[in-house]
Amino acid sequence: MTAALTLLRATRPRRRALPVSVVLSLGLLVLVVLAVLFGGMLYPDAMRQDILSALLPAGADGHPLGTDELGRDVWAMTVAGASSALVGPVCVAIGSMILGIVLGTLAGYERGWLDTVISRWTDLLLALPVLLAAIVVSGLFGGGYWVTVALLVLLFSPSDIRIVRAGVLEQSARPYIEAARMLSLSRWRVMFRHILPNVSVLVITNVMLNIAFALVAFSSLSFLGVGVSPGTADWGRQLTDNRAIMFDNPAAVVVPALLIILVASAVNLVGDWAGQRLSQAGRLT
Repeated sequence: MTAALTLLRATRPRRRALPVSVVLSLGLLVLVVLAVLFGGMLYPDAMRQDILSALLPAGADGHPLGTDELGRDVWAMTVAGASSALVGPVCVAIGSMILGIVLGTLAGYERGWLDTVISRWTDLLLALPVLLAAIVVSGLFGGGYWVTVALLVLLFSPSDIRIVRAGVLEQSARPYIEAARMLSLSRWRVMFRHILPNVSVLVITNVMLNIAFALVAFSSLSFLGVGVSPGTADWGRQLTDNRAIMFDNPAAVVVPALLIILVASAVNLVGDWAGQRLSQAGRLT
């Protein structure tokens, strides 16, 4: 009995502890999500100006990160700006992946002329420089937050379409798909009930990567004055508004810049870790 228990313990897969980088990344993302959910309630007047309190250094007069040249509290703007900095990239990642799932699955399963049309469309979009196209289109349509989100959804979708298409092509040649066809199941059921769950690891991993890329792209557009309107709490907007006071209050520039880098890196790390765990779980089952 003891020998059997020992053998069972030896053959049972060990649970690996979370890497320190993943734990720190998850902690940072939890804090950012809390800021997104409650930042607007905690600091409803984050953009309030007080010229008499302009250019205070970090820690002065109850301002943890000081103030900008208009007397706005940098800490309040940073917390409240998490919403516009994160909601847009998440919407971009989810929207582009929905397009990728629908068009990539159709292209990979149906093939033929439909695959050709979708593939040429993705090639055309991939040839466009994302930031330059976003600046031009936003200038034509007057810019705006949700216009930028819709545009980035379109520009981010080609990579998702290609990834899903490759996964569907690989799965559609497997015996279980041939068996499903022999049972006369509808092609929609085969595509979205049988093939799609088997490419879900690719989907989840790529969504996380897209959030990181979209965060950087959105912040870059906001820095250039395209992503969000003036007077909006946003990390990218803080960078462009506070460049002139870099030496008066470095925290006004350094903190939002570090947050963009750290949050993008954290999303990347968590996405890679989640993809590896899901792949291992799939192999074990």
